Amino acid sequence: MVLIVQGVVQDEPPPDTRTLYLNHPVLRDSASQLLTIPTKVIGPIGLLYVCQREMAVTLPHDKNVSIIGSDDVTTCIILVLRHTGSGAVGFAHLDGSCTEECVINMVHRIQELSMGFPDSRLEMSLIGGFSHVLRYSEQVFYSLMVAVHKHQTEIELVLACLGELNTIMRNNVHWPLLYGAGVMVKSGEVFPANFPDKGPEQPLRLARLFTGLQPVLDVYDCNLGLLRIGPFNYEPMRSVDLWLQQSDEFILQALSTTPDVEPPHTVMAIRASLKYVQDHPFPAVTVFRDNRPLYYRRDEHSGTWTPFRY
Repeated sequence: MVLIVQGVVQDEPPPDTRTLYLNHPVLRDSASQLLTIPTKVIGPIGLLYVCQREMAVTLPHDKNVSIIGSDDVTTCIILVLRHTGSGAVGFAHLDGSCTEECVINMVHRIQELSMGFPDSRLEMSLIGGFSHVLRYSEQVFYSLMVAVHKHQTEIELVLACLGELNTIMRNNVHWPLLYGAGVMVKSGEVFPANFPDKGPEQPLRLARLFTGLQPVLDVYDCNLGLLRIGPFNYEPMRSVDLWLQQSDEFILQALSTTPDVEPPHTVMAIRASLKYVQDHPFPAVTVFRDNRPLYYRRDEHSGTWTPFRY
């Protein structure tokens, strides 16, 4: 019993977002305040972009990363954990896959970076998910609440912009208000954002989503200042040739949980990932040679991530 809201330990994890807001109106107020902040368009300099089913952790004095962020969030939920003593920040884009493992790994990593701050606490912010008719977001929310509730570390929920508070009706269709968010590493400020530059190896990183259950990958080593992708493998997708022959509308309807409200670039990103699977059906062999990750470091001149041999 270590999920805390308004300083009170919760006996049970909240079953859904409506119950959460009903029992804790202060969270409704903080969500409303977040929604008044204009969405920022963030460039690549100082950005660490986290894809779906990825996580990252760093510290305020990281010279390579000043913002961690993610977007294209519809039924997924962004999780931000911040240690009030060290300022260590963890960020994840969760879709319900391996949620408990992600929470365990993120808390452990933050605690490793926060030795010497015994009287501090972990604060949690949740952004994303909306009131979709199939309730996918509620399933992700509940799995996350159960994972936090089971953890032995006290975690206080301070911001939750989810469900009905992150939903607007347009032409009788539910749409999310926020598609993305970022966190300022130094201050811990969470803000609405979108990210035209999503970092390197997007087709490879997204390919895992279409090829079976996969863990949430930690993609950053803050001690070395290196973005780290893999190594991983995925299940062969035998029908990928057929998928690539289909229309954009067919792909969107078949491979998205929310085809009516996806951003315009979604199908292009899916096609690029399917093409990558076609070209690299066994990435453990052709991409991650000798079981080595792909590393990227921040280029001092352009500010972008560039390949690095480590």
